[in-house]
Amino acid sequence: MAHKPWLQGVGLLVLCLLTRQTMTSAQQLAPNLLPIPAKLQTGTGSLRVDAAFSVALTGHSEPRLDRSVERFLHQLALQTALPLAAKPANTPKATLVIHTDHASKEVQELGEDESYVLEVTSTGAKLTAPTALGTMHGLQTFLQLVDVSTDGFAAPAVTIQDQPRFPWRGMMIDSARHFTPLEVIKRNLDGMEAVKMNVFHWHLSENQGFRMESKKFPKLHEMGSDGLFYTQDEVRDLIAYARDRGIRVVPEFDMPGHATAWFVGHPELASGKGPYEIERKWGIFDPAMDPTNERVYKLLDELIAEMAKVFPDHFFHIGGDEVNGKEWEANPKIQAFMKSHGIKNNEGLQAYFSERVQKLVTKHGKTVVGWDEVLVPGVPKDIVIQSWRGQASLAQAAKQGYRGILSNGYYLDLGWSAARHYAVDPMSGDAANLTPEEKQHILGGESCMWAEYVNAENIDSRIWPRNAAIAERFWSPEDVRDPASMYARLDFIGARLEWLGLTHKSYYHKMLQRIVGPASPQELSALRTLTDQVEPVKDYTREQTAPAQPTSATPLNRVVDAVPLESDAGRHFGELVDQYLASSCHDAAAEARLRTQLTAWRDNDAKLQALEQRSYLVKDVAATSQDLSALGAAGLAALDAIAKGQTASDAWKSQQLAVIEQAKKPKAQLLLTPAAGVQKLVEAASPGGACFAAKP
Repeated sequence: MAHKPWLQGVGLLVLCLLTRQTMTSAQQLAPNLLPIPAKLQTGTGSLRVDAAFSVALTGHSEPRLDRSVERFLHQLALQTALPLAAKPANTPKATLVIHTDHASKEVQELGEDESYVLEVTSTGAKLTAPTALGTMHGLQTFLQLVDVSTDGFAAPAVTIQDQPRFPWRGMMIDSARHFTPLEVIKRNLDGMEAVKMNVFHWHLSENQGFRMESKKFPKLHEMGSDGLFYTQDEVRDLIAYARDRGIRVVPEFDMPGHATAWFVGHPELASGKGPYEIERKWGIFDPAMDPTNERVYKLLDELIAEMAKVFPDHFFHIGGDEVNGKEWEANPKIQAFMKSHGIKNNEGLQAYFSERVQKLVTKHGKTVVGWDEVLVPGVPKDIVIQSWRGQASLAQAAKQGYRGILSNGYYLDLGWSAARHYAVDPMSGDAANLTPEEKQHILGGESCMWAEYVNAENIDSRIWPRNAAIAERFWSPEDVRDPASMYARLDFIGARLEWLGLTHKSYYHKMLQRIVGPASPQELSALRTLTDQVEPVKDYTREQTAPAQPTSATPLNRVVDAVPLESDAGRHFGELVDQYLASSCHDAAAEARLRTQLTAWRDNDAKLQALEQRSYLVKDVAATSQDLSALGAAGLAALDAIAKGQTASDAWKSQQLAVIEQAKKPKAQLLLTPAAGVQKLVEAASPGGACFAAKP
């Protein structure tokens, strides 16, 4: 597992967020589309979508295309509640006629043609694509176009010519730290298909678990998984499920570090004396494979051969990151080996290990993918570097002729806003200065969902809808960058994704109900008033601020586990404050909405106090509730001062800012998102503030 990417380029990210980009014509013309297509032109009128809607397939035919149309019709029926035909029609007069030129590769390959053309008129629609991959992407675009209208459901008349910017548009799910049930992965694959992502990177081994059945080495999963693993038949079924959605599945078996779970059943692989147990805590640990032990390579040779037959994709991820080297340094045999082979340090020893493992992967017909650390002098040019360190590392690899994918800036578990992820681009920073030939080595990127603080209940909310913003960065033209447009479309797509079975919205109410217990609707509403305005702490501060050291057995049932990683309500409050201040505080409607919101916050703590006495999970956020009440009072006082037309005193300003600073401090591992907006109101009401500076 690769960590700490937030240390790279933070200043650049902030600068990007502060720079408003001009909205492109495609963004203006396609308010519901995400990702934005490469080219879009609007027509006249719209295509009615009613119970008579039908689909016909022409050109190349294969069962996967039939299934994709059946899924499309099922999804369209869910979105509209129309009684649609369940299968393609055999008529050239169908509402939507699809023509596919030829088959895709039997095993999906990097760089296959994924383009399509979609034409919608008031009388019908036509979708054409060279391969089934393009056809599937075009169907997802059509689903996004359909919306309710004044006289039924309809899709606007448009002509779309579309293809992806990058061939590698991935998402990684860590199923090792917390086991991810197959049904959860499948619904996330459905989400990936909806936003045109095409690589599922499956992190299958870690200190906390070896999650893949090995028939040759059953001790790996039997002793290293707590009984939570995927059988080979289950994995083959999931790979077929992904292929039906145009998604490749790339497995990752992390080595030589992050491997404690391997050693429970096979201690002979380790560099230390053991004994070893499945790790229950989070972090970087000492155990690592012994690069000097030939038994390690014998087992890996047979294991990779076995896994290469289960996973048909051409790429195989070997991890290779975050080895602290302590076991190597404490092992006399390893030190003697290093001396006799002229290996000067731990980096050199890891390079030796990586080179040997890469040869094994190549031997079994696969191409190696690894984190930044596997890029050492002399490694084969066909490996792919997955960069958690940033664009500089990616660019350095590209200059040397290595292909790469960017994950720095796309770590979903860090809790960043969608806008912050959206501002990161694989071609920005040092990568922007590459030659055209060198830029071809940058294949795209991957979002990453590391699983320390997720389980089957809340994982969807940690991925979606923010992951859709990252998907647009990988698919759409580089100049599609306006965060306001992105958020408007993200709200729409976020709601649509729930129709796929994702639970990133519905989980929230259920988790709050558990927190309050048998509470009245009014009490639940009071908790919701608070929780809508908070976000979990960012980056990797959860472990540092936890009430007790978190482990894999720590229940994920607190408010910090229930609330989304980005507060939509908090963002909207900030936008409303900015709107009010931009009017020099003359926007009466905005002021009225602010007063309503601030009053609700001021009075909310009193409504929660009874609940705090009954539920320890509500009591956990009592101090945060008090802070929200104080923010409400401070904001109302600022609005009152502005309404009177008299600037508040410096003493009052200092007092209010002290209240706000207290509210900004994390409590219960939560951040109050309205604090910055209330601070703007207080400063605007003070001498020299925005509400008085423009007045004559």
